[in-house]
Amino acid sequence: MEMKKKALFIDRDGTIIVEPADEQIDSLAKLEFLPGAIGALRQLAVERDYELVMVTNQDGLGTDSFPEANFWPAHEKMLKILAGEGIHFAAIYIDKTFAHEQAPTRKPGTAMLTDYLGGEYDLAQSYVIGDRITDVQLGANLGCPSILLGGLQDDRAVLCTNDWQAIQQLLSANARKSVEIPHLDRVGVVERSTKETDIRVVLNIDGDGRGEIVTGIGFFDHLLDQLVKHSGCDLQLRVQGDLHIDEHHSIEDTALALGQAYAQALGDKYGIARYGHFALPMDEALAEVALDFSGRPWLVWQAEYHRERVGGMPTEMFHHFFKSFSDTAKCNLNIRVKGQNDHHQIEATFKAFAKAIKMAVQRQPGQGIPSTKGVL
Repeated sequence: MEMKKKALFIDRDGTIIVEPADEQIDSLAKLEFLPGAIGALRQLAVERDYELVMVTNQDGLGTDSFPEANFWPAHEKMLKILAGEGIHFAAIYIDKTFAHEQAPTRKPGTAMLTDYLGGEYDLAQSYVIGDRITDVQLGANLGCPSILLGGLQDDRAVLCTNDWQAIQQLLSANARKSVEIPHLDRVGVVERSTKETDIRVVLNIDGDGRGEIVTGIGFFDHLLDQLVKHSGCDLQLRVQGDLHIDEHHSIEDTALALGQAYAQALGDKYGIARYGHFALPMDEALAEVALDFSGRPWLVWQAEYHRERVGGMPTEMFHHFFKSFSDTAKCNLNIRVKGQNDHHQIEATFKAFAKAIKMAVQRQPGQGIPSTKGVL
């Protein structure tokens, strides 16, 4: 079932910017933001749970008492400052009438907002935010809860406050409680063909831990089976490589294709936990893997092996596998392992890697893009 959109219908004067005594922001000198407004709106914009909509009454805008030439420079400057912080409004509605005209477009009337009344928006989970009783009444007319900012009190408002941070915390918490993240397919399909290898990867992050893996290297299949089982993904992987030369190309290219599949499946990483960290013992060995799907590849590697080969695989290729995965998955990997038995060290590393991935790709309701930059 398709989820309905949610909106924040936000007043301008007295809510985002300070309203002067003459109730007209008609010069750049009068432009001043309310404390905490930019920070709170930035966080709400990053989380992307609500569409931001500005709704403002500007008494007599365009008349001799309030020329438009005086209004727009300050208004556009305000929008430019907000946009610089990643805050964008999906729509801006400005009513220019006077109160005595009782125009249906003037708050608390809803005539400007008919686009939101057709069922596409979940108004019961949307909010009106403003500093006047007319904003509270607009919420009632739309069927939205309201938040009253400033010194006024109204029992119909779910929150009356002077603190934008309190507003942001309430909205973020309500989004986490109310949003059910739909089961969107997070699938990556990668085909990689070179003169050295021919590889096809089908990855479903939200799988059941089922794998169909054939690389031509038995121990490598076994390790990738651990990744599948302990991360919970489904993975179909077929590799035809130049094993008559050696294992290098098959292992490296598998890692590149697998990392690319994860990057493809995660997309813009909206709503994921992003970070994973797991320490896993296996007999005398202890492997620790920390992972960050940061969009920046980096590998920190602390491992020493006692043998040149394990299960037909050169031990030098394990560093190369994780470096190649990091490059195409665009993730930071920090791997440390200690032990006496190389088989145990290697298998523990792959299991810890799988558990760290499982943690990092988990969906977090209300999380949005897990970065203050708003993009990964």
